[in-house]
Amino acid sequence: MGSLNLCCHRALPNARLLPCSSAINNVITIKPHRLSSSSSSSTFNHHRHFCNSSTAVASTAKQLTSPELVALEYADLNLNYDNVSQDVGHVRIRQHVNPFAPSFSIPAPVPNWSQVFKDSTLPLMVDIGSGSGRFLMWLAKRNPDSQNYLGLEIRQKLAKRAEFWVKELSLHNLHFMFANVTISFKELVSAYPGPLMLVSILCPDPHFKKRHHKRRVVQKPLVDSIVKSLMPGGQVFIQSDVLEVAVDMRDRFDAESDLLQHIDTIDPSMQCDEEGWLVKNPMGIRTEREIHAEFEGAKIYRRLYQKLI
Repeated sequence: MGSLNLCCHRALPNARLLPCSSAINNVITIKPHRLSSSSSSSTFNHHRHFCNSSTAVASTAKQLTSPELVALEYADLNLNYDNVSQDVGHVRIRQHVNPFAPSFSIPAPVPNWSQVFKDSTLPLMVDIGSGSGRFLMWLAKRNPDSQNYLGLEIRQKLAKRAEFWVKELSLHNLHFMFANVTISFKELVSAYPGPLMLVSILCPDPHFKKRHHKRRVVQKPLVDSIVKSLMPGGQVFIQSDVLEVAVDMRDRFDAESDLLQHIDTIDPSMQCDEEGWLVKNPMGIRTEREIHAEFEGAKIYRRLYQKLI
């Protein structure tokens, strides 16, 4: 597949996290390993409480900028910004990283998973292009005993800062790594002791110029690795605010129809629009890029696939 770039959530670097006003009250159902009922209930109640105040939030939102909306979305993480610069240094997000650069050609070392996670046999979610990491922190905090989370990020300082926050939050089911997913994904997940149950690729670097399309993260070799590594019933969630990128990802995963089915063919309650895009975000929390894009009036294009049993 060649060295391709990890997608990034294209996160807003200094925004702090809130409970989502528009995220649906569903969490992806993963079979045969389900999230615990207590974790799911906690997530549902969290959003019901927030959505009951939707009128007040909508009124307030009119006066907020998109970074402030991001801060509100993830506020309950209460992240420490005072000490992070001392440990990590200034974090500057470089957009559209060239994955073919020599610095990204070395495979990420496979960690000792039993040292990384409290229980390395739990079902694993991998977020490809984890950005600031707050999306996974929010999920990990709500599912401490039922699921492990791994964020793979090509921007080294983002991964380092995210891991700093993981330690600050004492999350034993979450780990971030600096890695070029194109050359590291297969080796990393194949060494994990538990089942790979969910892979997310959310708002990856678009690489708009045609000659740079080969740098996009979703290429056939990575798709093959994901599909092969997923346990039966495992899922792939893709999302972008750039239609061309979303269509490119959709076409590559649709091509695996002998192994993957889109979620609306399995669960009719997962509604799609006339073009086949999921109407609502099924994760229970929006990414930073998603919040920013919706603030600008952009449409979010989503697909959720499940591996056949």
